[in-house]
Amino acid sequence: QVQLVESGGGLVQAGGSLTLSCTASESDYAMAWFRQAPGKEREGVSCISRSGMKTNYADSVKGRATISRDNAKNTIYLQMTMLKPDDTAMYYCAAFWPALDRCSVSAAHYTDWGQGTQVTVSS
Repeated sequence: QVQLVESGGGLVQAGGSLTLSCTASESDYAMAWFRQAPGKEREGVSCISRSGMKTNYADSVKGRATISRDNAKNTIYLQMTMLKPDDTAMYYCAAFWPALDRCSVSAAHYTDWGQGTQVTVSS
């Protein structure tokens, strides 16, 4: 089981930006960001393969989010710009060990989850 620790959440004004980080206790995992707002279903935001060569984004953040990873630090990042109040949610980091270099924004694939970091966007 891999341990995941998120950081970087906070309060930001609409139109602003922030970067979330997630550090894993082990390497070679495909990783992703999910979010869940009160009363809403969990949403896959973005994922990145263990090499970093493959990424995917939810339509709701395309053009506003960039996922990246530093394998030397076992850390992934999610840079978000042009933030909207609708981006307000708890953001969770997740990981799974894939047989191939791939990722998914479907939560069903993920075996390990972080505790989450809150992002609040004020209007």
